[in-house]
Amino acid sequence: MDGTLAFLIVIVLFAVLLALGMHIGTVLIVSGIVGAILIDGFASLPGVVQDSSFYSVATYSLTTIPLFILMAQFIVRSNIIGLLYNFVFQISRQNGGMLGVFTMMLGGFLGALSGSPTAISAALAQISLPQLRMHGYNKYFATATIAMAGSLSTIIPPSIILIVYGTATMTSIGELFIAMVVPVILILVTVSIAVFVMYRITYVKDDTTVGMMEVAPAEEELGMEPNKKNYIISIGSLLIIIGTIFIGIFLGIFTPTEAGAIGAFLSLIMAALLKRVDVQFLKDSLIGTINISAMVMFIILGASIFGKFVTISLIPINVINWISPLMDTPILLMAILLVIYFFLFMIIEGTAVILMTVSIALPIVTEAGFDPIVFGVLLTIVCAAGLLTPPVGLSVFSAAGVARIPSQKVFFYGTIYAFIIVLVTVPILLLFPELVTWLPDRM
Repeated sequence: MDGTLAFLIVIVLFAVLLALGMHIGTVLIVSGIVGAILIDGFASLPGVVQDSSFYSVATYSLTTIPLFILMAQFIVRSNIIGLLYNFVFQISRQNGGMLGVFTMMLGGFLGALSGSPTAISAALAQISLPQLRMHGYNKYFATATIAMAGSLSTIIPPSIILIVYGTATMTSIGELFIAMVVPVILILVTVSIAVFVMYRITYVKDDTTVGMMEVAPAEEELGMEPNKKNYIISIGSLLIIIGTIFIGIFLGIFTPTEAGAIGAFLSLIMAALLKRVDVQFLKDSLIGTINISAMVMFIILGASIFGKFVTISLIPINVINWISPLMDTPILLMAILLVIYFFLFMIIEGTAVILMTVSIALPIVTEAGFDPIVFGVLLTIVCAAGLLTPPVGLSVFSAAGVARIPSQKVFFYGTIYAFIIVLVTVPILLLFPELVTWLPDRM
């Protein structure tokens, strides 16, 4: 069968299976196998299902994923989120805007480690939402700010999205981490300004926080006493973990995989200093790591099969030929690709989107003269925006579900955040890609 016709049939099948609620990994596997059969018959299945899928997950670079996830499990299960939030609650009573900025930074860091924007959005909705409401945040704006914090997990290193992109495109993961530093600072400054402005516009004085806590987290909820010693251990440990990972990768002292192992070890020491380590702590951390890692690997495996089908369909070559007239205007070409990705990230999980489309997009991007590192950074930024916009907007649904408020009104503020990211930071990075490559060039 003609590759283009097979591709169209598979896209319809893909949409139907997705609408039926099948897991994205399963959808990718089924669609890829059906597509391969339509083009080459059953003779191509051994190469597509056995060889391609095995080598997609049996690679050293992917060992980075479970190690960073293990580090996140140690951090999250030590309840450091509640402790740090309590600390900021104590020192920022007169500055509600700072509370929102801290929520985004904390959520972004923890989400990047866990690899699950939706999980962090849900966790922060339980911990942070009551405190934001007490400081005058409109409940819909507060929930959208929490969803924004979760979506930042896609851009703040060490990000699972960056690791997957680096593995799929054979791009240095260490360089991707370092390249993201300047864009992250730019985005944090931009959204922080937005938080302060929208906080002043939407400020409400409402003491009837129905169904929500009206005081800072108590000792029994934190699992530890919120005293100076625990604050110093928590803040100091996080700074050491972040600094060790960044400096170690930047200076080439260790690889991203080794950074994950060191980060996990330091996180375990931090949890021990906070007296949170016991058999149940270790058991829950390991089970959580296995579950999340298996989910990510399953998606990678499915995407490798689907990507193999895309390759044999010759769609990448046909697309390159189709848009070749735009090669003379690479910025316009990149803008069109990013708009397409923005809509894809609205409806499909980010890791799956990258893995099933990168085989088509990367040849186009490199042919247009863009660095794969720049493309990877822009993709992750657009992915963060997609998590905040309807119709799917996973971070928004997660936070709104925990808060038990209508997601439609949360999407209003979430979409504002998304447009700020897309319309402010992306054009700057497109016009000045040196902002992305400056640090990696000095590694």
